[in-house]
Formats: sequence, structure tokens, C-alpha cells
Amino acid sequence: MRQMTEKSLREAFAGESQAHMKYLIFAEQAEKEGLHDVARLFRAISFAEQVHATNHFKALMELKKTSENLQSAWGGENFEVEEMYPAYNAIATLQDEKDAIRSIHFALSAEKIHRELYAETKEKLDKGEEVKFDKIYICPVCGYTVIGEAPEQCPICGAPKSAFKEF
Repeated sequence: MRQMTEKSLREAFAGESQAHMKYLIFAEQAEKEGLHDVARLFRAISFAEQVHATNHFKALMELKKTSENLQSAWGGENFEVEEMYPAYNAIATLQDEKDAIRSIHFALSAEKIHRELYAETKEKLDKGEEVKFDKIYICPVCGYTVIGEAPEQCPICGAPKSAFKEF
């Protein structure tokens, strides 16, 4: 792919990805306000944005076999843990931005778990072992992730077990 086309597609992928997430967040807010049809509209268009992002991602030939995708996911999580969030935290701390510091702490703590889960899963897959998970729970406040049973209280943010979302 030629350089300008690739750059354009990468920017489009980023924009469509952000729109997808932004519209899901907007849908949650509309639900809280009792605007169920508006929430449904946001979710529907969010899905369309996901379709666009997926098409761009595939055109960029970024979609690989699962083992390679796990390695890529691990690399992204590792970058966030080792470089991105520590740098962002330093800036937020320097500028005394309490909400940003809290948000970064939550993300960094959860990303460490994600990195480990991707590494363990890739190792099993590459050895030819069956990869099977029982329940996977995510804390909706901080993103803490656990395989098996949710804890009585989130170890990162203190949210109760009842708040966890099961996957």
C-alpha cells in the first residue's frame, strides 16, 4: 500500500474507533436519562462505525492469526503499562489533575492484568493446549479483570461484586 493511502486509512481507523466508543458512551448516558430510542440510535450508529473501523483494519492487513493477534494485543498492553500510562501519570501529577490521576491509575492497574492474560493465553495456544475460560468478570468502574469469580470487592477501586459485568 502506498504511504499516503496507508496514513489516511490509519487515521480513518483511529477516527472510526473513537466514534464507535464515543457513541457507546453517549448511549449509556441516554439510557440513564430514560431516552431509550436515542440510546438505540447511538448503539446502531456505533456499530456502523465499528464496521468502518474493521474494514479499514483489514485493508491495512493488520488482522492476523489469533496467536499473532494475541502478541499484538500484548504489545499494546505492554506499551501502555511500561510507557504510556506512566508518562501520562507524571503529567497529571505535575498538573495536580486528581480525576486524571484516578482514571490513569485505574487503567494502568487493569492493563497489567490484561497483559498477563494475553501472555498466558498465547502461551497455551502456541503449545496446542485448549484455551478455555470459565467466567470472565470486568469491574465497570476501573476495568479490573478476573477469570473465575468476581471478588467481593474490587481490589483496585473498591466496587462491590454485584457491580461486576460477566462475560
